[in-house]
Amino acid sequence: MSLPRHEALSRFAELLARWNTTINLVSRGDLPVLWRRHIADSLQLGSLCGPLPACAIDLGSGAGFPGLILAIQFALPVALVEEDQRKAAFLREAARVTGAPVTVHADKIERVTLPPAPLVIARGLAPVSRLLAHAERLLEPGGECWFPKTRAVEAELAEAGRQWSMQVQRVPSLTDASGVILRISGVRRVW
Repeated sequence: MSLPRHEALSRFAELLARWNTTINLVSRGDLPVLWRRHIADSLQLGSLCGPLPACAIDLGSGAGFPGLILAIQFALPVALVEEDQRKAAFLREAARVTGAPVTVHADKIERVTLPPAPLVIARGLAPVSRLLAHAERLLEPGGECWFPKTRAVEAELAEAGRQWSMQVQRVPSLTDASGVILRISGVRRVW
């Protein structure tokens, strides 16, 4: 089923609100600001970070931010990796309702078997050093990681710099004055 993008995003938001009563997908306080706090925050990746590649992997997809939202808006094929079985069930239902080109992998990031992708994304999952450890085997040579971050980003980057060589571009967030999107390339482990 192919819905107009705004209608698909609206259906996603309605579905999330219904499921959120039994599964903690977002905090209850975030429901009134869902569009700005989560949907717009995810959408900005598709416009701020340059052209989208052919596909992506979203680590710790949770309620679908940012991977499912990017798939809905930009028809980007995304592999959603979420170990929580209830959240994975929500993601499958959201994909069915919206027609988003996603596959849901209900497994731990460390165990999931996927071909490397040109883009690995994660939002609110872990510090940069852990995200890079997860992304390393899933990232195509020459690929990029996009990680929306807030406040402690410089400390996270300093810590990651002890274990990783990388090029980092900081893209200011349009939805969070203290936020930044890390656009990381040239990732390789330093021993």
